[in-house]
Amino acid sequence: MAKVNIITAAEAAAQVPDGAIINTEGFVQGGLAETLNKALEARFLETGHPTDLTVFTVAGQGAGVGTGSDHFAHPGMIKRLIAGHYNLAPTLKAMAINGEIEAYNLPQGTMAQMLRDAAGKRPGTITHVGLNTYVDPRIEGAKVNSKTTEDIVKLIEIEGEEKLLFKSQPLDVTFIRGTYADENGNISLEHEAATLDATSLAQCAHNNGGKVFVQVEKVVAAGALDPRLVKIPGIYVDGVIIAEDDDNDQIYKQGYDPSMTGDIRVPLGSLEPPKLDAKKIIARRAAMELKEGAVVNLGIGVPEFVSAVANEEGIGDFMTLTVEAGPVGGVPQGGSRFIGSVNPECILDQPYQFDFYDGGGISQAFLGLAQADKEGNLNVSKFSGNIAGCGGFINISQNAQKVYYLGTFTTKGLKIATGDGKLTITQEGSSLKFVDTVEQITFSGPYAVKVGQPVMFITERAVFKLTDKGLVLTEIAPGIDLQTQVLDLMEFAPIVADDLKLMDARIFTDAVMGLAK
Repeated sequence: MAKVNIITAAEAAAQVPDGAIINTEGFVQGGLAETLNKALEARFLETGHPTDLTVFTVAGQGAGVGTGSDHFAHPGMIKRLIAGHYNLAPTLKAMAINGEIEAYNLPQGTMAQMLRDAAGKRPGTITHVGLNTYVDPRIEGAKVNSKTTEDIVKLIEIEGEEKLLFKSQPLDVTFIRGTYADENGNISLEHEAATLDATSLAQCAHNNGGKVFVQVEKVVAAGALDPRLVKIPGIYVDGVIIAEDDDNDQIYKQGYDPSMTGDIRVPLGSLEPPKLDAKKIIARRAAMELKEGAVVNLGIGVPEFVSAVANEEGIGDFMTLTVEAGPVGGVPQGGSRFIGSVNPECILDQPYQFDFYDGGGISQAFLGLAQADKEGNLNVSKFSGNIAGCGGFINISQNAQKVYYLGTFTTKGLKIATGDGKLTITQEGSSLKFVDTVEQITFSGPYAVKVGQPVMFITERAVFKLTDKGLVLTEIAPGIDLQTQVLDLMEFAPIVADDLKLMDARIFTDAVMGLAK
């Protein structure tokens, strides 16, 4: 095998042609190929090239302005953005919202699978994921602005069933981050919190005549790497770049945590239970739905508290938690560390994790409740014209065996008092969440009804179930007035169950609920 081609980041950047389709690896603040990203940005600022790039990013990447995919946010440098999430690259997001570039927001899991299909030179990815959501060409076709006119998502029919075809995006260049390269160019990823799309990216670019550049911590002797840890064989690699020291952090600016890779296991000890507030109340009611042996995905925000409540109640072992980036088991991390888990049992490549998700492998998904309407549609991706993006939400929500949406009943200023078995609203939120029509359909209620997917909406004061007749109010909190504190704060009239129940008083009492009994 030929010796590895060790080059500088600037030399790699010089090989990116105008008009290229380029992918950069990363998931939130983990796995970022920052040495390469910075070099390409520096080349553009110095020379005005490359221009008219199509940037394909599976997950949101970065830690704010000037990081991750935000390095591409320069007029003339980028022509088109195809991304799973937008919030972590605010400058690039603004360019998309303002119509300065063409932009699409696709389901994160589907984008990961598109890389494999492009590697195999298949014309696209065929899936049910995204049907009846804003991704569906009958609705918005995943287009972010009016400048974006090409249909890259098509509605097709196979064996009498509707499917979506996501047009193949063969890569001309990919920037990947690894841990070590050996002298033959083989790449291992043992210090990464997740292996993400590394193999698929390299195959996709290589098989389509593109360039594969990998930044690593060190180059080691040929044969020094455990072949079981090699995720990218040297035959795929065009250049290895030794990363700048500051760009070797497992999580951006946070060093290396061996408990997220399986190098060590840390004792979790007794976790401090969260205080009894609106978030914990919601998580408590959700935890009552946990089934022993469940395979679970928890969204960001309120859903994260479900795990804390389960541990406090002694039922944490009821469930196996998963993260869409690939980890299975352990304790998923949030915030900037949302990519991996502490003490994982397994770390899958991201496309395979989403195969599992799309096929209904998740028993229960607990996701955020941002905005819901009379048909049970949910919006988490677009508010007042501001594009957050769907991330893996569509893949997860559309395919979980049961899905639960968790969030406060109103937002912006809501204050509560509790602890004595009932709920008191001391200050109502100024913004309603249950609206007549959502701004964007990230989850389709009618589609869920059609396929028979159970859906619940859990708030601090009310619980709803989705039926073929719409949302049915099944429970309200003790101390809450049905008319003034629930129905009057909804833009539509839900069906009130004939057997409307009070939520369990234990939820609102500052003591362990006893769910383990």
